Amino acid sequence: MLDALHQSGSSKCLFPRNTAHAFEAVVLNTAGGVTGGDRFSVSALAGTGTVMTATTQACERAYKAQPGEIGEIRNQLRIAHGARLNWLPQETILFNDCALNRRLSVDMARDATLLMVEPLVFGRAATGETLTRVLFRDRIEIHRDGAPLYIDAMTLSGDAHAHLAKPFTANGAGAMASLVYVADDAPRFLTSIRAALPETAGTSLLQDDVLVLRILAPDSFDLRQSLMPILKTLNGDDLPRCWMT
Repeated sequence: MLDALHQSGSSKCLFPRNTAHAFEAVVLNTAGGVTGGDRFSVSALAGTGTVMTATTQACERAYKAQPGEIGEIRNQLRIAHGARLNWLPQETILFNDCALNRRLSVDMARDATLLMVEPLVFGRAATGETLTRVLFRDRIEIHRDGAPLYIDAMTLSGDAHAHLAKPFTANGAGAMASLVYVADDAPRFLTSIRAALPETAGTSLLQDDVLVLRILAPDSFDLRQSLMPILKTLNGDDLPRCWMT
């Protein structure tokens, strides 16, 4: 059940009918992408005892920005007692000359559950694009009962293609994803997920109930081939339909 909704500008939210056990919200950017000077934000609350899945209608695109202009995406999620939130956006694709600051903040109760993923694509491989001029700052913060649980940040600036080509950085990967699963049953998935991962991925338990995973892949297609079965397993249900189109 939806308690309240406010939306403005080119950022919209749709609520498709589905047979899943979770209430589903699909975020849509009617502008088609993000460029310098744009400001987008999503704020969502999963109320006590509820289950919500939030996804995006399509891949987000970080387009070329004018000099000195930076786009911003700010997503803030709250998960109340006994609630579960699945944050499952599709990929963000970085274009050459993009400038984007992105931040995801999650505040969750002690007994709440979180599944979140942030897939990222470094340029359009199909067109032979390489990211030689880019500014991308990304930060993920998860707090539980007000205490930091998981903090991760990255910055790509300048010739990202050359930086990502380094063997101990990304070894030429064209896409990556970060995943965090916070739930009491997290340990039981560790062994099976490790067995299914490619050599360019790894997973571990930060705490008994906090599973983290990172995948590097040659391109977005290979990333999805590895990522989608894992998301489906941890979600305990089919993925949102927009992931399948």
